[in-house]
Amino acid sequence: MFHSARMMRDSAPTDLMPGQLLARGVCRHLRQHDFATLEEFVPERGKRVDVMALGPKGEIWVVECKSSRADFTSDSKWDGYLDWCDRYFWAVDQAFPIDLLPEGTGLIIADAYDAEILRMGPESKLAAARRKVLTRSFARTAAQRLHAYRDPKPGSI
Repeated sequence: MFHSARMMRDSAPTDLMPGQLLARGVCRHLRQHDFATLEEFVPERGKRVDVMALGPKGEIWVVECKSSRADFTSDSKWDGYLDWCDRYFWAVDQAFPIDLLPEGTGLIIADAYDAEILRMGPESKLAAARRKVLTRSFARTAAQRLHAYRDPKPGSI
Protein backbone atom coordinates (compact mmCIF):
# COMPACT_ATOMS: atom_id res chain seq x y z
CA MET A 1 0.00 0.00 0.00
CA PHE A 2 2.12 2.93 1.19
CA HIS A 3 5.03 1.08 2.78
CA SER A 4 8.55 1.90 1.75
CA ALA A 5 11.84 0.02 1.85
CA ARG A 6 12.54 1.98 5.03
CA MET A 7 10.01 -0.26 6.79
CA MET A 8 12.47 -3.14 6.63
CA ARG A 9 14.92 -1.20 8.83
CA ASP A 10 12.30 0.25 11.14
CA SER A 11 10.28 -1.83 13.53
CA ALA A 12 7.18 -0.60 15.30
CA PRO A 13 7.44 -0.37 19.07
CA THR A 14 5.85 -3.40 20.67
CA ASP A 15 4.67 -1.52 23.76
CA LEU A 16 2.13 0.62 21.88
CA MET A 17 -1.59 -0.07 21.69
CA PRO A 18 -3.20 -0.48 18.23
CA GLY A 19 -4.57 3.09 18.19
CA GLN A 20 -1.16 4.44 19.16
CA LEU A 21 0.42 2.56 16.26
CA LEU A 22 -2.08 4.21 13.91
CA ALA A 23 -1.23 7.60 15.43
CA ARG A 24 2.46 6.94 14.82
CA GLY A 25 1.85 6.35 11.11
CA VAL A 26 -0.42 9.39 10.89
CA CYS A 27 2.20 11.62 12.51
CA ARG A 28 4.88 10.32 10.16
CA HIS A 29 2.69 11.04 7.15
CA LEU A 30 1.70 14.52 8.29
CA ARG A 31 5.36 15.39 8.90
CA GLN A 32 5.91 14.81 5.17
CA HIS A 33 3.34 17.60 4.60
CA ASP A 34 5.18 19.97 6.98
CA PHE A 35 2.75 19.51 9.89
CA ALA A 36 3.92 19.40 13.49
CA THR A 37 1.97 16.86 15.53
CA LEU A 38 1.18 16.05 19.13
CA GLU A 39 -0.42 12.84 20.28
CA GLU A 40 -2.97 12.76 23.10
CA PHE A 41 -3.38 16.53 23.13
CA VAL A 42 -5.89 18.13 25.51
CA PRO A 43 -7.52 21.20 23.89
CA GLU A 44 -9.67 21.77 26.98
CA ARG A 45 -10.44 19.90 30.19
CA GLY A 46 -12.38 16.72 29.48
CA LYS A 47 -11.24 16.35 25.88
CA ARG A 48 -8.21 14.47 24.58
CA VAL A 49 -7.62 14.08 20.86
CA ASP A 50 -5.45 11.28 19.51
CA VAL A 51 -3.48 13.57 17.17
CA MET A 52 -3.52 17.33 16.81
CA ALA A 53 -1.59 18.67 13.84
CA LEU A 54 -0.42 22.23 13.26
CA GLY A 55 0.19 23.04 9.61
CA PRO A 56 2.66 25.40 7.96
CA LYS A 57 -0.03 28.08 7.49
CA GLY A 58 -1.37 27.72 11.04
CA GLU A 59 -4.14 25.29 10.12
CA ILE A 60 -5.19 22.88 12.86
CA TRP A 61 -6.31 19.34 12.16
CA VAL A 62 -7.62 16.72 14.58
CA VAL A 63 -7.22 13.02 13.83
CA GLU A 64 -9.00 10.36 15.87
CA CYS A 65 -7.46 6.88 15.52
CA LYS A 66 -9.84 3.93 15.70
CA SER A 67 -8.40 0.44 15.77
CA SER A 68 -11.66 -1.53 15.62
CA ARG A 69 -15.43 -1.37 15.27
CA ALA A 70 -15.78 -1.58 19.06
CA ASP A 71 -13.29 1.26 19.54
CA PHE A 72 -15.33 3.44 17.17
CA THR A 73 -18.79 2.57 18.51
CA SER A 74 -17.72 3.21 22.10
CA ASP A 75 -16.65 6.79 21.25
CA SER A 76 -19.59 9.12 21.70
CA LYS A 77 -17.64 12.35 22.20
CA TRP A 78 -15.88 12.74 18.84
CA ASP A 79 -18.23 15.44 17.55
CA GLY A 80 -17.14 17.64 20.48
CA TYR A 81 -13.72 17.85 18.82
CA LEU A 82 -15.10 19.55 15.70
CA ASP A 83 -15.04 22.92 17.46
CA TRP A 84 -11.28 22.56 18.02
CA CYS A 85 -9.99 22.17 14.47
CA ASP A 86 -10.15 23.41 10.91
CA ARG A 87 -10.41 19.84 9.59
CA TYR A 88 -11.37 16.56 11.28
CA PHE A 89 -10.20 13.07 10.24
CA TRP A 90 -10.61 9.47 11.24
CA ALA A 91 -7.54 7.25 10.95
CA VAL A 92 -8.19 3.54 10.61
CA ASP A 93 -6.36 0.51 9.24
CA GLN A 94 -7.14 -1.21 5.94
CA ALA A 95 -9.40 -3.80 7.58
CA PHE A 96 -11.68 -1.24 9.27
CA PRO A 97 -15.27 -1.11 7.94
CA ILE A 98 -15.16 2.49 6.70
CA ASP A 99 -18.91 2.56 5.98
CA LEU A 100 -19.32 3.08 9.76
CA LEU A 101 -17.59 6.46 9.63
CA PRO A 102 -19.79 9.57 9.44
CA GLU A 103 -20.14 11.47 6.18
CA GLY A 104 -18.57 14.90 6.18
CA THR A 105 -15.37 13.82 7.95
CA GLY A 106 -11.91 13.10 6.62
CA LEU A 107 -10.49 9.61 6.22
CA ILE A 108 -6.91 8.43 6.64
CA ILE A 109 -5.80 4.83 6.18
CA ALA A 110 -2.79 4.17 8.38
CA ASP A 111 -0.52 1.65 9.98
CA ALA A 112 2.49 2.03 12.27
CA TYR A 113 4.76 3.15 9.43
CA ASP A 114 2.84 5.62 7.29
CA ALA A 115 -0.60 6.74 6.22
CA GLU A 116 -2.56 7.98 3.24
CA ILE A 117 -5.28 10.61 3.20
CA LEU A 118 -8.15 9.10 1.22
CA ARG A 119 -10.73 11.78 1.92
CA MET A 120 -9.96 15.34 2.97
CA GLY A 121 -12.05 16.54 5.89
CA PRO A 122 -14.20 19.54 5.06
CA GLU A 123 -12.77 22.85 6.17
CA SER A 124 -14.45 24.75 8.98
CA LYS A 125 -12.19 27.65 9.96
CA LEU A 126 -11.58 28.23 13.65
CA ALA A 127 -12.26 31.65 15.12
CA ALA A 128 -9.05 33.70 15.41
CA ALA A 129 -9.21 33.83 19.22
CA ARG A 130 -9.58 30.05 19.55
CA ARG A 131 -6.79 29.47 17.00
CA LYS A 132 -4.47 31.71 19.03
CA VAL A 133 -5.25 29.88 22.29
CA LEU A 134 -4.84 26.46 20.65
CA THR A 135 -1.59 27.38 18.92
CA ARG A 136 -0.13 28.70 22.18
CA SER A 137 -1.27 25.59 24.07
CA PHE A 138 0.16 23.36 21.34
CA ALA A 139 3.55 25.11 21.56
CA ARG A 140 3.65 25.00 25.37
CA THR A 141 2.67 21.32 25.45
CA ALA A 142 5.32 20.43 22.87
CA ALA A 143 8.01 22.37 24.77
CA GLN A 144 7.05 20.80 28.11
CA ARG A 145 7.13 17.29 26.62
CA LEU A 146 10.52 17.94 25.06
CA HIS A 147 11.87 19.24 28.36
CA ALA A 148 10.49 16.22 30.24
CA TYR A 149 12.19 13.96 27.71
CA ARG A 150 15.53 15.72 28.14
CA ASP A 151 15.24 16.14 31.93
CA PRO A 152 12.82 13.55 33.33
CA LYS A 153 13.66 14.37 36.96
CA PRO A 154 14.01 18.14 37.25
CA GLY A 155 15.20 19.34 40.62
CA SER A 156 17.25 16.25 41.40
CA ILE A 157 20.98 16.89 41.43
